[in-house]
Amino acid sequence: MLKAPIPPDEPQRMQTLREYQILDTQPEAVYDDIAHVAAGVCDTPIALIALIDGTRNWFKARIGVDEELTESPRDISFCGHAILGNQIFEVTDAITDERFADNPLVASQPRIRYYAGAPLITPDGFKLGTICAIDVRPRRLNEAQRDTLTALSRLVMRQLDRRRKAPPRPV
Repeated sequence: MLKAPIPPDEPQRMQTLREYQILDTQPEAVYDDIAHVAAGVCDTPIALIALIDGTRNWFKARIGVDEELTESPRDISFCGHAILGNQIFEVTDAITDERFADNPLVASQPRIRYYAGAPLITPDGFKLGTICAIDVRPRRLNEAQRDTLTALSRLVMRQLDRRRKAPPRPV
């Protein structure tokens, strides 16, 4: 199994992620709705908005997984690979992909076979995480699905930026 690599700008990326103050926050309907749209458009049973910190993928929104599942280890994550590029990272059949064939997320529950992740890119170019679509069977996104998943990643970033700039909420 190939562990998720660390981006060369990792210290700056992590500082930027912390500045958004989004990790470990409560669920928010807008992010849940975006994940729901991603699952529908991509025709997958699972969709996540995942933010990647030093050791984990933390799920801001999740469709198709148990509510108790709020994160996964970064080193086995597909999203950790997706944040290395600027485009959708797609694994059409994880069992036949040498990077993932023996990955615990493929070999056991949830038995991921398909993954498509669009990076969440800040205005400064840092990739904070992904919006991703996951399936238990092999597949491939068509061009319209790819375009929509990319548009949804930009929408997530606009929401994150809006949330970051908003005045603090009373407790």
